[in-house]
Amino acid sequence: MNTASTIPFLKMNGLGNEIVVVDLRNSSRTFTPEEAAAVAADRLSRFDQMMVLHAPKTPGTQSYVRIYNADGSEAGACGNGMRCVGWFLSQGGAGERFLVETRAGVLDTIVKNQASITVDMGEPKFDWQDIPLSEEFRDTRAIELQVGPIDDPVLHSPSVVNVGNPHAIFWVEDLDLYDLGRFGPLLENHPIFPERANISLAQVTSAQSILLRTWERGAGLTLACGSAACAAAVSAARKKLTGCSVQVTLPGGNLSIEWAANNHILMTGPVEFEYEGAIDFSKLAKVSV
Repeated sequence: MNTASTIPFLKMNGLGNEIVVVDLRNSSRTFTPEEAAAVAADRLSRFDQMMVLHAPKTPGTQSYVRIYNADGSEAGACGNGMRCVGWFLSQGGAGERFLVETRAGVLDTIVKNQASITVDMGEPKFDWQDIPLSEEFRDTRAIELQVGPIDDPVLHSPSVVNVGNPHAIFWVEDLDLYDLGRFGPLLENHPIFPERANISLAQVTSAQSILLRTWERGAGLTLACGSAACAAAVSAARKKLTGCSVQVTLPGGNLSIEWAANNHILMTGPVEFEYEGAIDFSKLAKVSV
C-alpha cells in the first residue's frame, strides 16, 4: 500500500462547484474530518467538496468514493463531484460507461466528453423518516417550515427530499428578492433537520426550466449543486410545476435533469480541469493532534 506523505490531487470544477479529486485506491490512507477541513482551508486545494477514491467495495465498480464537505463533514452525494470523478476515471482507462459507489449507493456513469457526463443519481426518497425529518410529515411536497412572521413569512412550505443528502426547496417567484446567504445557515441547522440539510431557492420559469440557488450543507453558498438540482427537479415534478425532464440553471451554468420512468434521476452536465497539486499528509497530521 502507498504510505507516501505526499499525495497528488486534481483541482476541478463542475459549473463552478469547486472539486478536489484524490485517488487513494492504492493507498491505506484515509482523511479525518480535521484533515479534510485543513485541505479545504489551503488556498491551493480549496474545495466545496473533496472526492476521495478508495479501493472498490462492490465487485464490478471502479471505486468507492468518500465525499467530504469543506467543513470536514461527509456527504452522501455530490452530483458535480461525481461528474469530475467520472471524467478522471474515464481518462484513466475506465472507458465510457462504468459504475462508482458512494454512501448513497452504486451510481452508473456515462462519459461522452468533458462537456457531457451523465450520472445516475439513484432514486429520490420522499418519506419523512428517510430524509430525515425530526417529526412526521405525511406529505413532503410542502412541510410546515417558515422564515419570518407567522402571518407574513418571508419563506415557507418547502418541499423536502433525500437525493443522497437531505434537501429543502423553497419555491419563490423571484430569486433576486432573497438573501440566501443570510437564511441558509439558519435553515441548514434547523431542528427539523437532524442531519442538517441543503437549502435551495427555486424559481420555476417554464414546464421545462428552473432557476436555482443553493446553500450547501457544510459548504455554504455555491455556484452549483448537482444533488440540489436533482432535488428541485423531482420536487417540481411532484408538485406538477414541471415535467420530468428539465433544465436547471444555477449561477455556474446549466444541468439537464431527467426523472426517468424507473424512478432514477439522471443528471447531465460538464466538468472543467483546473490544475494538479499535492497534499502533504505530514502537515495535515499536525491539525488532527
